[in-house]
Amino acid sequence: MGFFADFKKFLFKKDIIMLATAVVIGAAFNKIVSSVVDDIIMPIIGIITGGIDFSQKFIALDGRQYANLEAAKEAEAAVLTYGNLIQAIIYFIIIGLFIFLVLRAYEKTKEKEDVEGADAPKGPTQEQILLEIRDELRKQNS
Repeated sequence: MGFFADFKKFLFKKDIIMLATAVVIGAAFNKIVSSVVDDIIMPIIGIITGGIDFSQKFIALDGRQYANLEAAKEAEAAVLTYGNLIQAIIYFIIIGLFIFLVLRAYEKTKEKEDVEGADAPKGPTQEQILLEIRDELRKQNS
């Protein structure tokens, strides 16, 4: 096969399509979580902490004091923006919580499917079928 034929075969494998779908859904999920964090949770945390905006928390490494992060960046000061780290940790915890809830709901649906599947009558095993075929062949040859 040629390069393009191999590439086309690779692209249209079931696993690749499922992976691409998961990436698109993951990107959309990221937007939802970002909105929940930015628009709902961070304002609540801001109220609880007395109006602290974590995205504005920083330490200027040149030892000077700046009114805000933008002023420090305009002065081209090296800054450690530890507030962004705090916000990223909060994002991580919330994303973990969302994933936990989704997987928990998925597991509950799988448990229901397993219970429903257990009620179905079981057929003969492969060995039983093969034994029946053997016995029928013996009858026909006798």
